[in-house]
Amino acid sequence: MLFAVSAFAANPFLAAKDDRPVSAKFQGTQWGDDIEEEEIPLTMQVVTTRVSKMPWGAIFKIEFADVTSRARNLAGVRPKLREIRPDYFIVTDDQIILLNEEDNDAAVKKISALNQPPQFKRGEIYGITSGKFDYEDGLWKTTITLKGNLCVYDASHPSGHFKKIVWKKGVGLVEYASGYGAQADGFRLKRTTTAQKS
Repeated sequence: MLFAVSAFAANPFLAAKDDRPVSAKFQGTQWGDDIEEEEIPLTMQVVTTRVSKMPWGAIFKIEFADVTSRARNLAGVRPKLREIRPDYFIVTDDQIILLNEEDNDAAVKKISALNQPPQFKRGEIYGITSGKFDYEDGLWKTTITLKGNLCVYDASHPSGHFKKIVWKKGVGLVEYASGYGAQADGFRLKRTTTAQKS
């Protein structure tokens, strides 16, 4: 099933005045089968950059740099590497849509050249500006709700897999969590600093 999007004005949950990167510190915990402790601290530098702007929307890239592992490495401690692939989001005035292609950079160029927004699958929607959104795909259940100035994306699977993303009006990404299986591997991160221009 495809989902149409409207013309672009501005999305209060993910927007930028220009293409300069905005950096913020996120802190939380990580766990996994290869980690001896139940959970260990995790600090990430998260950089949000508008990589393209169209009359109907914009595309943002969100990158994660593991500060914890770098600090452990400098201290002579074997780092527990946490790699989080960059996420690309297509943003319209009323939705945030995950760009999930094999080659996201090529997809950005293709989508940026379009005169109108493409059709998106319901499972690619990661943020809304009004109402409530529910979606099921097999055993995966996804809910997107608005709570005050927050938009909360919450997806879960009975096996223990989950993903949670929280957007804040005027700020952008403020929480990001993901896990696989019954605590087999995952992380939880929350924004701890205000935006800084990189």
